[in-house]
Amino acid sequence: MSKLLIEVDDEALAEAQRLLGTATKKDTVNAALIEVSRRLKRVQALNALGEMAEQGDFDILLDKGAYRR
Repeated sequence: MSKLLIEVDDEALAEAQRLLGTATKKDTVNAALIEVSRRLKRVQALNALGEMAEQGDFDILLDKGAYRR
């Protein structure tokens, strides 16, 4: 773990704390960092799926006879 001394917007911190349900500033910052990382990974995965769909990679699923039951 890194120890940092930073200035943080008090209103933004309070709002994040309320939304995340965290009790301390440290927990709020750590939870927010994790949440942002997870959300960005999900966005990247969804974008990749969208590109696959545009390329027709899932078209076989439109024909129910083309895959096993």
